[in-house]
Amino acid sequence: MAVLPAAGGLTPLLSRLGALIRAEGPLSVARYMAECATQPGHGYYMKADPFGSAGDFTTAPEISQMFGEMVGLWCALAWQMMGSPPRVHLAELGPGRGTLMADLLRATARVPGFREAAHIHLVEVSPVLAERQRQALSGHDVRWRQAFETLPQDAPLLVVANEFFDALPVHQLIRGDDGWHERLVDVDPEERGLRFVVGRAVTPLAALLQPACRNAVPGEIAEICPAGVRTAAAIGSRLAAQGGAALIVDFGHGESGCGASLQAVRQHGRDDPLAAPGEADLAAHVDFPTLLRAASDSGARGFGPIGQGAFLTRMGIDLRARQLASGNPAHAKDIAEARDRLVEPEAMGSLFKVIAFVASDIPTPPGFETTEVAQAAPDPC
Repeated sequence: MAVLPAAGGLTPLLSRLGALIRAEGPLSVARYMAECATQPGHGYYMKADPFGSAGDFTTAPEISQMFGEMVGLWCALAWQMMGSPPRVHLAELGPGRGTLMADLLRATARVPGFREAAHIHLVEVSPVLAERQRQALSGHDVRWRQAFETLPQDAPLLVVANEFFDALPVHQLIRGDDGWHERLVDVDPEERGLRFVVGRAVTPLAALLQPACRNAVPGEIAEICPAGVRTAAAIGSRLAAQGGAALIVDFGHGESGCGASLQAVRQHGRDDPLAAPGEADLAAHVDFPTLLRAASDSGARGFGPIGQGAFLTRMGIDLRARQLASGNPAHAKDIAEARDRLVEPEAMGSLFKVIAFVASDIPTPPGFETTEVAQAAPDPC
């Protein structure tokens, strides 16, 4: 095995991972990410609130209410494009503190019939964050779900997911002279921490790689996210059967390709992904074209990706910023700075992207004119 050392670190989760590795052998990067995120008692999302200035990172809904308001406007317009059904399941995947949903509901309060039609579902595995969501959404009738698959099937769906797919576990593959091998996480006996190693056998997971990686040279790394593909396919299948629309916002690739993007964020800075298991947020860039193909293959229509800045601008964030500044002149500078952080290319406007899935009978959703993805579109090579 080729060894790629990484700095070790002592955390409550490290002893469990060490025992697991000694019992079962090195872990896939996907298994390592899953353990670090959701292992009961010690997983990153299971024990503390990671958001905001006191946490490790800040998401778009925490930057400004305008983000959730624009998403709410999109949902209301999509609902109207469905024919304003009297019942719709409004679901958010990975709802954080509940901030986005709270802003969405406030922004749609004056849309005739929408709030009465919307049955709210939050797909959340963290008990800590579920409690924060209860506080943020007190007064609303909310149902919590452990998985997307448990959402009801008796009405159309409206699905929102902001920074959800980037946290799903990825497998990392590394190109060898004889083919692709899986990159694994092993114990580093000298540093008493963890290290990356490379599996000896050629991996069958290489069959899931995109054609863009066919010409990779030895040493090059590629990532695949089967959990993301399954979720996108499940959403597409539900929309095809039930009707509805989904809006996904995340950071990542506009085109499929090779490259390692796994990263750790701790206290608003980058960290070694192996340095402090369970204490840092682990994420990887989202492969948007692959998600779009998965949803399209399942019967939905796919749109995008477009930059978050372009999407928010098309939805009217500039007008909303002027309205807020006019009503709160003392905070006009803060409002303008928040708008710029969400929209400008050098901030979140380009790296963060937006895609949409809709049922086949729904017109082009707002913000996505001329961006429909052809059914079974070929991979970029």
